[in-house]
Amino acid sequence: MKKFIIMLLFSALLLFLIPMHTQAATNQTKIILDGQELVLPNSVEVVNVRNNIMIPIRVVAENLEFDVNWDQKTQNVHIQQGSNAISLTVGKEEALVENNTVMLNIAPQMIKNTVVVPLRFVSEEMGLKVGWNNKDKIVTLSSNTSLPSEPSNGSGMEATTNLVHEINYANNQLIVSLDHEVTPVITTLQNPERIVVDFPSTNLGDMGQALSGGAMGRLDTSNSPNITDIRYSLFKNDPAQVRIVIELNNVSSVNYEQQTIAGKFILDLSMVNDPVPATPVSSGKKIVVIDPGHGGSDPGTISFTKKPEKIFALALGLKVQALLQKESGIEVIMTRETDIYPTRSERVKLANDLKADVFVSIHGNSVTAAPQISGTETYYYQRESSKELANLIHKRLIAALGFIDRGVKNGNYQVIRETTMSAVLLEVGFLSNKSEEEAMMSETNQNKAAQAIVDGIKEYLKL
Repeated sequence: MKKFIIMLLFSALLLFLIPMHTQAATNQTKIILDGQELVLPNSVEVVNVRNNIMIPIRVVAENLEFDVNWDQKTQNVHIQQGSNAISLTVGKEEALVENNTVMLNIAPQMIKNTVVVPLRFVSEEMGLKVGWNNKDKIVTLSSNTSLPSEPSNGSGMEATTNLVHEINYANNQLIVSLDHEVTPVITTLQNPERIVVDFPSTNLGDMGQALSGGAMGRLDTSNSPNITDIRYSLFKNDPAQVRIVIELNNVSSVNYEQQTIAGKFILDLSMVNDPVPATPVSSGKKIVVIDPGHGGSDPGTISFTKKPEKIFALALGLKVQALLQKESGIEVIMTRETDIYPTRSERVKLANDLKADVFVSIHGNSVTAAPQISGTETYYYQRESSKELANLIHKRLIAALGFIDRGVKNGNYQVIRETTMSAVLLEVGFLSNKSEEEAMMSETNQNKAAQAIVDGIKEYLKL
């Protein structure tokens, strides 16, 4: 018996000592572009998958500054730099390079709700030379263009680095307080829509002391409905460069003017919201509004495996949309088709302005303190027509998914309270429950749920 115990302890020690081979190899990987280290935010992970360095498409857009377009429906990434263009699809080892099919060593992947693409392939196709130092885990990228030299102060000494002391945003104005005047480089990027402001030869002053290791600071944008996020960081170390990113929310067009007054750089933004879709031409069709809950800066609840509710809501919403588009008697309108955040008031206004016949809001439930709780529940607000719609969809969801029936309930939620048509809010299941989350995230069950929702809507509309 003693010998057996010793063998067990020895086996356990071996397991502890043998290094685990994981798919993701750490944020320790450094990326050097033309001699300058790219300072990546803490939230960004450079991963090593089967000896292939993979980077999030956010890095491709914001750090390598290529034009990136992401199509949520097709899971396609289109990357362009000048005349160079490539098209990649999550899960597929085939890429398009100038309409020619090229095989990849590894397909783009979705890791932790982030799309990652092979760094070497993307960089080389965009005209960069790629080197890899395996010992120090350093990727070197070099372009064919030489770096611009730093301006000289005429004394043979390096120019004094400028300092940012304060960043504020109010009344559609970004205001940056600086030591002395500097002309930033301003670019616009898409998916999501954002404005990037780079200050060359500039470091963060006292406000940067709380940031370290590429961490980002953020401004409060809760009172700015057209802004999802404003973040700032020391983007490069040598020479220093401060970057400010303004992420826009549901904006169809934006113009800006810049000026410097008394040591303050001012970026004045003029934004126009995406217009409400015009009411479809009267053709006898029923108008159905599908509302995938949350989105953009509002993740919703967090699932058992730390996925945001907004991902589930959009995935299911798009499947419902696809089925409704096949119905000749229905005109389907979405409150969102991408990862943006329309406010609850905007969702209500959209449905009311369209004089919709049906409004369905899609959500996932959560009780983190009691992960054993599970089941489907459906909400309506007072109106009998809404209650009828809720009952019809609810019974079909229960039959399709087999979750515990938690009932149809009267709920005081804004999107079903302030809409004027038959409106329901679906809590399809509990994302905080391990097994229920797994079922809700599967394509098969999402297809079943989407069909159940559509069948309930059609039965209510007597189609």
